[in-house]
Amino acid sequence: MNMNEQMKLFYENPVIAWHEHISLYKGYETFDMENALGTLEVMDKLGVDKIVTSIPVVDYRRGDPKYATAANNLTYEAVKLNPERIFGMCYVHGGHRDFALREIDRCINELGFVGVKLYYDYFMDDPIQYPIIEKCIELDIPILMHSMKHMDPRNASYQPITSNGVHMANAAKKYPEATFVMGHFTICEWKYSLKAIADCPNVYADISGSYYERPQMEEAVALLGADRLLWGTDMSWSTAVAKILGAEISLEDKKTILAGKAFSRFLDKSK
Repeated sequence: MNMNEQMKLFYENPVIAWHEHISLYKGYETFDMENALGTLEVMDKLGVDKIVTSIPVVDYRRGDPKYATAANNLTYEAVKLNPERIFGMCYVHGGHRDFALREIDRCINELGFVGVKLYYDYFMDDPIQYPIIEKCIELDIPILMHSMKHMDPRNASYQPITSNGVHMANAAKKYPEATFVMGHFTICEWKYSLKAIADCPNVYADISGSYYERPQMEEAVALLGADRLLWGTDMSWSTAVAKILGAEISLEDKKTILAGKAFSRFLDKSK
């Protein structure tokens, strides 16, 4: 089967990308229109119907509420380009509780965002995150957490407070009414994290990111079920497509992952 035939899976079925970033690398003051329009062009070429995007503050400025606000405002600029296809997630920093709770309210209730994006500022199960989790429960929105797991101690110093499956599972068991997404589960020691969240039905995993090895998709479906997996790219479009096309899972499972059926209600709420 040639590539055009394989891509009919994307062209002929609903496709939602749950982990994307627009205007991420141009700072937090200027909207990168070229990048945003390029993203829409890629979506059209790949048959992607909708994306959920955020701009986490990733450098030394990430503890400053001013930059979180600026980043979320830029995300809103992306949403306004095509609100039927682009949806926003609100980045906040757990170390600024009062600001974070106000900013979540603003982004969800005023800007129409559909969830919260957390970065490697604190582990997901750190008590400092509890007010954010409780706010997301109140608003009935998901939390997407940047995650990875390094088993090799030589790499443990890289993003040392990045959450893995154990942190996600701990938070999920404390807050079973919350909805969590473990971002790009395919990075690094993916089996460790998948096994940790297997018995936590309120933790989903997105397949985004440039890392890929077999049999990640097959084992993820076996452990979690396709309905707990979300498609996304984290800006690695070709790899994310390959993860679906190359997976030895059923056609129905592929369609379920691409559509993100379990999460469609969050997009409906933003209208």
